[in-house]
Amino acid sequence: LLIPAGVTFVAAVGYGTHQAIGWLFDIQAPLIDGPAGPITIVIFTATMLIAYDISYYLYHVAQHHFPFLWELHKVHHSAEVMVGITKDRVHPLDDLMNRIWDGVIPGICFGIWSLIALDPVEIAIFGINVYVIRNILMMDFVRHTHFKISFGPLNNIILCPHWHQVHHSIDPRHYDKNFGLLFSFWDRLFGTQFVPDPDEDLKFGLIDRDVRDYQSLFGLYILPLKKMGGHVVRLFQGRPDVIAQPQ
Repeated sequence: LLIPAGVTFVAAVGYGTHQAIGWLFDIQAPLIDGPAGPITIVIFTATMLIAYDISYYLYHVAQHHFPFLWELHKVHHSAEVMVGITKDRVHPLDDLMNRIWDGVIPGICFGIWSLIALDPVEIAIFGINVYVIRNILMMDFVRHTHFKISFGPLNNIILCPHWHQVHHSIDPRHYDKNFGLLFSFWDRLFGTQFVPDPDEDLKFGLIDRDVRDYQSLFGLYILPLKKMGGHVVRLFQGRPDVIAQPQ
């Protein structure tokens, strides 16, 4: 249901970027005339996949380090058994905020591309292709299972399901590791990568003592808002906040 919201935010930022840069540099139409060729499409797809992925990585790190964001993200990490639908175990506000942020970096890139080589129709069509390709490559359903799937040498580029499962582990060695969505090199670049043994068994969930609070509808939907509100109030009151627990 929140997909239209994400599309709206991306389109709004893209339009704003197009108007701002076009006005600054007096660009009225794409610099490259005519329909986009294969090379343009390939470069566009690659840059947009990178834009979406670094956007996800940065926000995911923020979710784990800012207490008010972590209270919402706890819902996703409260699953003690990993099954495919765990990917959808997300607080609605957390999902909405994620999609809002997703509109920033990708939206800017869409706006720039609209000034370089693509018209609005091409942006829309090729943008859908990027979204489909990203969803296929990240294997979101499979990576939220307990299957230890590895891609071998491709692990250096693509984040395999087993490496993402480490991110959900309660082992202290795995706290704040493997934040990536599609590409694994962001974690390697920023020092948050953990490479598990191929046969390493993992236990999932939260390290909080109140983990059971997140096993009810109240705990999944209302409690996170209550705790998040407490952090926001302390922030405006100038009181020191509790650092988000590593996970």
